[in-house]
Amino acid sequence: MTRLKLGIPKGSLQEATLDLFARAGWKITMDSRSYFPSIDDPEIECLMVRAQEMARYVETGALDAGITGHDWVVETGAAVCELAELIYAKRRLARVRWVLAVPEDSSIRTPKDLHGKVVATEVVRITQDYFARQGVKVRADFSWGATEVKVPQLADAIVEVTETGASLRANRLRVVDTVLESATVFIINKDAAKDPWKLQKAENIVLMLRGAIDAATKVGLMLNVRREDLDQVISILPALKKPTISMLSDPEWVAVNSIVEESFVRQIIPKLKAANAQGIVEYPLNKIVP
Repeated sequence: MTRLKLGIPKGSLQEATLDLFARAGWKITMDSRSYFPSIDDPEIECLMVRAQEMARYVETGALDAGITGHDWVVETGAAVCELAELIYAKRRLARVRWVLAVPEDSSIRTPKDLHGKVVATEVVRITQDYFARQGVKVRADFSWGATEVKVPQLADAIVEVTETGASLRANRLRVVDTVLESATVFIINKDAAKDPWKLQKAENIVLMLRGAIDAATKVGLMLNVRREDLDQVISILPALKKPTISMLSDPEWVAVNSIVEESFVRQIIPKLKAANAQGIVEYPLNKIVP
């Protein structure tokens, strides 16, 4: 049987990725001592790989495809195909930023102020390329971790990834500039992309993962309303396109089905009730596939 060798990111993206696959319809079972998780799809073979290394293994063909960050594709310089962006991170559905940061009380205000100075970072290539574009010569030192605590004693500045900015603020660091914006990406080996079966399998996985991401912040709303009140109810409901209107056994009534942002529901339901909607039901969504 043909199988797609798929890399699952080990580390900060691991739990978010396993949860995403579960919502997309795949159950991945982990053994804490194994790098070969099982998946309830005989056409997929999984391997746990650190996101920092994923692109290299996909490039060589050790893996057909994998999930990593665009930043690590850039950092490794791996020649792979980025099949799709998957906008999720460790804590939320969002892109991340690699930022140039200095202590709050530092006199450094622009990248040019760092000429001849030391910058600590995990992404040395990205940092060197950034300063080269700025025409600024710095020494980019590789950081093995805890990069935020290395200024000012061990470095003049850092280039560090941030999702919410909380860690930077906690360490009293100030952002000078954004070095690179990144998102989680689904990558595929160039030869695997030429294999019709593997490419189709990868695209099907992406379709379902994106559907799960799109549904993560939304819920469905169903309700019944008299025809005479329908226009008022529809004016309240935001929807992906238009609400679905269905006939009921009583010709004076219709059923309305819509998809809305979950954060808006607490504002919308009282308005719907005031517009004479009845039988309002909120239900969760697993996937939205346009």
